[in-house]
Order: sequence, then C-alpha cells, then structure tokens
Amino acid sequence: MLHVLTDPLAYEFIRYALLMGLLIGGVCPIIGSYLVVQRLTLLGDVIAHALLPGLVLAHFWGIAFILGAFISGMLGTGLITWIRAQSRIKIDAAMALTFASFFALGIVLLSTLNTQLDLDGLLFGDILSVTAEEIRQAVILAVGLLVLVGLFYRPLLFLTFDRLGAEAMGLPVSWLNAGLMAAVTLTLILGMQMVGVILAIALMVGPATTAYLLVKELHQMMLIGSGLGAAASVIGVYLSYYLDLPTGPAIALVVFTLFLLALLFSPSQGIFTQPKLAQPGPNRR
Repeated sequence: MLHVLTDPLAYEFIRYALLMGLLIGGVCPIIGSYLVVQRLTLLGDVIAHALLPGLVLAHFWGIAFILGAFISGMLGTGLITWIRAQSRIKIDAAMALTFASFFALGIVLLSTLNTQLDLDGLLFGDILSVTAEEIRQAVILAVGLLVLVGLFYRPLLFLTFDRLGAEAMGLPVSWLNAGLMAAVTLTLILGMQMVGVILAIALMVGPATTAYLLVKELHQMMLIGSGLGAAASVIGVYLSYYLDLPTGPAIALVVFTLFLLALLFSPSQGIFTQPKLAQPGPNRR
C-alpha cells in the first residue's frame, strides 16, 4: 500500500508539483478567508482577471511580470472603490463591470501588441512544469505574505467584523483595506504564474469557504482552510498521476468535493446534521 504514495515521488516533476501545491494550497485560503468573511469572494475573481492587461504590457515592454500584474490588479480594485464612492452603484455591479472591462482590455492588448503570452497557460496553468527556481520564488512570496498577515492580524480582524468601529478607533481603514487588496493581488499572482487563474481562485475561495462551515473563529478558519487547501493539492496531484487527469482541474474538483462534504455533514451547519426543527403538532382542545 505504501508504494501508492512513494511511486510518484520517483519523478522530479511530481515532487516539484507537490511542493508547489503545498505552498499555494496553504497560503491562498489564509488570504481568501478575509474575502469569505467580508462576502467579497467575487473580488478575487475580478482581481485575477484584472491582472491580464498588466501581464500583457509587462511582457511587451520586457519588465517583470509581477510588477505589471500588481499595478494592473491594484488599478482594478481602485476602480471598484472609486465607482462605489462616486455613485450609487453597488459593489457587485462595480465588480462585474471591472471584471469584464479589464479582461476585455487584456484581450485587446494581447491581439494588437502581438505578444507571445500564453493565455491558456495563465488561465489553466501547468503545475507539473514548475521549476526549482519558481518554487524558491514562491517560498519567498509566501513567507512574506504570512509575515504580513501575522503582523496585521488584529487590525484586519477589527476591520473585517466592525468597519465603523475600526474607523471610530482611529485605525487607518483605507490603508488596511488597500493592504488587504495588495495581499490578495500578490497571492493571485503567485497562484496564476504557477498554476493558473482558475486553480488560484479555487484554492483561495474553496478551502476558506469549507472551513467557514466547520468553525466560527477567523484564525481557526485560516488554519483549517490552509490545511484543506494543502491536502486538496496533494490529493489532486496523486489523482492526476494515477487516473491520467489534468492536474489543475483535478485539484479544483477535490476542493469542491471537500466543500460538498462540509456542506452536507458539517457538525454545526451540515444539511444532514443540523438538528431538525420540531414540527408543530395538531392543536388539542
């Protein structure tokens, strides 16, 4: 039975894929927990697609991908904030408009600048092709994100659950919110470069949402979500090896399976495990 676990490790690309899956699967849900609790999960999808114009321009001008993507992603979040502040437009409409506009701009730039950027690779990724250098870069970025979350955990916790209270206490709410958006953007850049947009969003939202059904405290949600994301990545890599499946989609399906199990059987919020409300009996006179 042990050979089922050890046989794939004979291949270097499988070992690298497992390491990258552990990194991204562990970090993405920690940042995604803030989005889930604040009911801004669509924002992760918006930012991921807002990165495309910056990636195209960075490739065309020959500058670092992370710089172009980061600027483009922050412009997208800034546009959403500006639309909300200057009009009666609700945040969901602002996000949908920004999503479509930035993605359309990216496609236009991709076709007019004649760059060789691999759009399919950005959307779907290929975790089996990651290199040792990419893993080192991912480790540095992941450690930086975790350090920042640790340093600003309490202010962000306050902001997440009581924005008005945070403002009344004199916390720099605008800067904290911008910092959180920057963390989301960097996390998605990390995930997109290595495993593609689709999987990065799945790992950011899926495990965090699953943990939301299991626990009530934010720090517990982060820890359990991180563990679920890492476990889903490992299981997905093994399934892709033995069943000859595309690795990214396999991981995403494992993420959804874990969510479905929590939705059905969570001790406190599961559909099949919640205590049934007593049905009112017939009135007796």
